[in-house]
Amino acid sequence: MRGRVIALERFFEPARRIAEFLDADPVVFSREAFASAFRESSFIVAVMSAGIAVRSIAPLLRDKWQDPPVVVADPDLSFAIPLVGGHHGANEIARRLAGLGALPVITTATERMGKESVEAIAARTGTRVLNRESTLPVNAAILDGDVPVHAVSGPSLVIAGPQVAILVRKGEYSVGIGCRKGTGAPSVRDAIEKALDRAGIGPGDVGVYATTAKKAHEEGIIGGVRALGGTLVFLDDAVLAAYPPRTPSQAKRVGLAGVAEPAALAVSEKKVLVMEKTAFGGVTVAIAR
Repeated sequence: MRGRVIALERFFEPARRIAEFLDADPVVFSREAFASAFRESSFIVAVMSAGIAVRSIAPLLRDKWQDPPVVVADPDLSFAIPLVGGHHGANEIARRLAGLGALPVITTATERMGKESVEAIAARTGTRVLNRESTLPVNAAILDGDVPVHAVSGPSLVIAGPQVAILVRKGEYSVGIGCRKGTGAPSVRDAIEKALDRAGIGPGDVGVYATTAKKAHEEGIIGGVRALGGTLVFLDDAVLAAYPPRTPSQAKRVGLAGVAEPAALAVSEKKVLVMEKTAFGGVTVAIAR
C-alpha cells in the first residue's frame, strides 16, 4: 500500500511536494479522506493544523499495531509531528521530512533518550514483534538501562517469559501444531508440509510455528520444525485459552480447549484463521495469518 498526504485545499501545493518526496498520493481533505486512508494506506501525512487532524482520526483509531502511522506537517514545512504510531513508522516519516526542511518533533520516550524501542529494532532488522504486550515493559526497561539482546540463528526453540520481547522473521503465516505423545519428527514434518501444500503456502512464508508448553519435551515437534528451518514457540495455557478453537479437540485430556488453532491464532499478526485444524495421522495442524 502507498502512503497518502491529506491536505486542506489551500495547502494542496505543499502536499504535492511532500507526496512526491515520499512517493505517496496527494489527496484533498474531505469528510471521508481519513477513513479511506486508514483502510487503504500505509501511512498518512496531514498538511493542516494538529487539531483538525486529531479530530479527524480520533474515531478511526483501533489498534496501534494496525492503524497507519499519522504525521502532521505545517504548510511551510517547518515542523513534522508524529501524532500516532511513532514506534510504527511515524517517527521515521517525520525524520524523512527533514529532507524538505521540516524539524521532526519526536515525543516518544525511547527516541527522546537516544535509544531504540523494540518496535524500531524490529523494523531495522526486518522482523516483527511476536508477543506485542511485551513492548511496554521492555521499552520501559530500555529507558532505565541496557537490555540484553540474544540473537538466535538457524532452527531454534524459544521459551521466554511475558517481559521478554520475541522478534521473529517476517512471514505472513503462522502454524499451530498438536500431536499425540511420542509422535516422531518425520511424521510432524510430513504433516506440516502436507498442510502447507494444501493451503498453497510455502515454508518461506511461515514466520513462526507454535504449540502448547505441555509439548515442550516432545522431540517429534521440536525435530519436525527444526527440519523445516523454522522457529518454534511454546505457549502457556493462559495464552491458548484466549483463542478458543472452532473445532472440537482432544486437547481437553490435558486441560486445554485446543492446541493447533489457538496456537496458530495466538502468534499470528492479523488473527485470521486460514486453515482450520486438520489431522494428518497423529498430528494436527492449523494455519493463521
